[in-house]
Amino acid sequence: MKIVVRVLLIILSICLGLVFIYSGYTKLLPVIETFEFTFVDIGIGNWYTAPIIARLLIGLEFFIGLLLILNYNLKKFTLPLTIALLTFFCIYLTAQIIISGDKGNCGCFGEHLKMTPSEAIIKNFLMIGLSLLIYFFWEGWKVKSSKLFIVSAFVPALATCFILNPVDYTYSTNNLDEVVNYPLELNLLFEPEDTSKVEIPSVDLRKGKHVVAFISLKCPHCRIAAKKFRLIKKNNPELSIYFILNGDKKDLPAFYEDTHSDNIPASFALGKTFVQLAGTNLPRIYYLEDTKVVKKVDYYELNQYDIENWVKK
Repeated sequence: MKIVVRVLLIILSICLGLVFIYSGYTKLLPVIETFEFTFVDIGIGNWYTAPIIARLLIGLEFFIGLLLILNYNLKKFTLPLTIALLTFFCIYLTAQIIISGDKGNCGCFGEHLKMTPSEAIIKNFLMIGLSLLIYFFWEGWKVKSSKLFIVSAFVPALATCFILNPVDYTYSTNNLDEVVNYPLELNLLFEPEDTSKVEIPSVDLRKGKHVVAFISLKCPHCRIAAKKFRLIKKNNPELSIYFILNGDKKDLPAFYEDTHSDNIPASFALGKTFVQLAGTNLPRIYYLEDTKVVKKVDYYELNQYDIENWVKK
């Protein structure tokens, strides 16, 4: 009977380890930005420190996953560390609910498996319960804690995050060769031929400095940009940011449910007008000054501090 229980606990520990590794992998690839944004949102980090914090936590997930799979020193080291990290995630998710509500994707499994924060808390409580079950019934092999082993496991786990998805503060751009300093045909928005397809913007974009983003409701990269813009607007409400949206209006609630970007003024431009202004490479983000396009940026190089410096000039 004891052998059966031991085998079941070993299998359970391996399964928990695989969940940790899968969780870390899905946060890390293909995009880590949504996980990074949450630390800016709840005030743990800023735009420069959040990428580091995100990778450190993912590295810790890989590390714990590896130890659980190896059943390494479960009672004295691995399971207490596992429970501590899961408890931290529960606190973090609770803060997310308080700040943004229990909606959208919590990011626990990146964009691969979407869960609301409350669903993720339930998942974490379940994992804590399974960890406690292993802890109280584990009578397996006793292993002396080895600092050398811990370091040799943790360093590669952490390095993996920075190698597979390195932090880059000096982003390259796809728009370097594109023409700037030309007037954007904003009359297509403010004097539309077909008002059923084009809504006149609620903000006069023809005067002053504005950051205008052309967003498609179902485009995944557009949604990442919208999440980032929401935080930028939240951190500095004085910045003039505006969305020109494209897509079926029935998809707008789902877009806001995912991005929480309803704090940014927006209007629709459909069909030919949208393509004339934005092209087909989305999201298209312009820095506008008195209708003139002075800069174009990709969503991944979008930077709050850069926008603030430009506005101050």
